[in-house]
Amino acid sequence: MIKGSCLCGGVTFEFERMTGPFELCHCSRCRKVSGSAFMAGVVGRGFRLLTGRELIKTYDAPILKEPPAYRSCFCGRCGSPVPYPSGTGDSMEIAAGLLDDDPGVRPDKHIFVDKKSPWYTIGDTLPQLDEEALRKHRSRT
Repeated sequence: MIKGSCLCGGVTFEFERMTGPFELCHCSRCRKVSGSAFMAGVVGRGFRLLTGRELIKTYDAPILKEPPAYRSCFCGRCGSPVPYPSGTGDSMEIAAGLLDDDPGVRPDKHIFVDKKSPWYTIGDTLPQLDEEALRKHRSRT
């Protein structure tokens, strides 16, 4: 099991395993939610919320192009982004910085690089996908 938590420790959870993809998202909404140059998001399977359901708050940002809305979930006490325990589906993407244990997978690509902050320079050799390339990539998988 891979454990995770928010900053104050009020919301705790675990995953059976992290499977990826492990994407570094440069879209403006992920940058705003993370407060950083990108959001490191990783997909895991077998999610279980352990504590803090009552602390989880959500914000649905206005729809820009098409549904669904961008949903931001966070701890109402400390403000950390946290997973939304919807109870549907086998997999879930979360902010990798919430994990207390090594996920066993590593970042595999940058996404929405066409929306990247102008003050940040990508300095690694991971693939860089703009919105169009990401749509093509996801339609193949």
